[in-house]
Amino acid sequence: MANSNLTKTRPQESMTRTRRRFLQDGLAAAGILAAGPWLGACGSSPSAPRPQSNLTNLGPLGAPDANGLRLPAGFTSRVLARSNEVVEGTGYTWHSAPDGAAVFPAPDGGWYYTVNSEVPGTGGGASAILFDADGNIQDAYSILSGTNFNCAGGPTPWKTWLSCEEDFAGYGAVYECDPSGKDSAVRREAMGLFTHEAVAVDPKRQQLLMTEDQPDGGFYRFTPNQYEDLSAGRLEIASVADIDAVIAGDISQVTWLPVPDPTASQEFTRRQVAASTNFLGGEGIWYQDGVAYFSTKFDNRIWSYQAADETLCLLYDAARDGGLLTGVDNVTIGLGGEVLVAEDGGDMEIVVLAPGSSSCELVSVIPLIQIIGQENSEVTGPVFDQSGTRLYFSSQRGTTGDFLNGGITYEVSGPFVV
Repeated sequence: MANSNLTKTRPQESMTRTRRRFLQDGLAAAGILAAGPWLGACGSSPSAPRPQSNLTNLGPLGAPDANGLRLPAGFTSRVLARSNEVVEGTGYTWHSAPDGAAVFPAPDGGWYYTVNSEVPGTGGGASAILFDADGNIQDAYSILSGTNFNCAGGPTPWKTWLSCEEDFAGYGAVYECDPSGKDSAVRREAMGLFTHEAVAVDPKRQQLLMTEDQPDGGFYRFTPNQYEDLSAGRLEIASVADIDAVIAGDISQVTWLPVPDPTASQEFTRRQVAASTNFLGGEGIWYQDGVAYFSTKFDNRIWSYQAADETLCLLYDAARDGGLLTGVDNVTIGLGGEVLVAEDGGDMEIVVLAPGSSSCELVSVIPLIQIIGQENSEVTGPVFDQSGTRLYFSSQRGTTGDFLNGGITYEVSGPFVV
């Protein structure tokens, strides 16, 4: 992204590949583009006018601000926390290596912001910051500790945070955490023991989709025996009928095959089913309106899984689409259905991918935020607040490149919506 101050849009015909179908969740483009953080807004009324996404109309990035962030005009930033420093207004020392994150409604119109700590051994876990209705920090505290390499995860519709252990030995677990910190975190082994990266809940089908950060990682689906109770259920792994066709720009069917031993007592989960499909380093995943977008880092791709008819396609492929986005990592979805991707390295940007008439069609690639002077870090955990007007994220190793002491957590405010 050498010219990252310019909006990198391309003519639609150069981005579009042959597509044999559109979304079949009863939602075509207009339906997809009507979702995002507003659906989770606390205190919102069904009759209240919904804001519209402004993510594709923000213009070029400006010069770095006082916090080293290049932002579009009209945006401001603040530093919320730094690793091993006390969060202002609280007595809590912020954790090292901030990573995946989510936002949840809190009482009185405020919100909880949960963030993982990707420290190995028993140094990992997750923390939370409590904001009031005006966005002022009220408290900060731990919601999970003593775990291993908590990278990403995902929020649930029942308002818990699923923190995933990216255990490269292959036995990482998912921990279900209370954003308020009142209830202790619970280990959810039924969801499988593997190198967990991220998880997204499909509330319509009452299932959870998961990625695995291994060069031969799996794409998983977990179906609880009883929805919202993750203590027991069925773990499956994806088998794509024709992965080469997907890479070539087509769509292919996904079949879900049972994983015989989710606890991997004899063999890694990703190797138990011979017919399963390997994905090259699964990273972030986010679900919205029947579509789960997820990233794979070793081939710089953003995949689009349509849950209704269980098919897979590619939204973005660096090799196909000019390499405008590299180091793909955590993802989230904007109010207009845009896919926001954080770069692990690359140009240290958060980039907007704008889908077209289906979730398989890419119209534009637009840099949204760039962090300057932190080349030895990665951007982690982008997530909007409940109003869609604040975007939170971290630089895991900051200006120093120090894994344990360099982390910086930011808030950017501005006209993300109109």
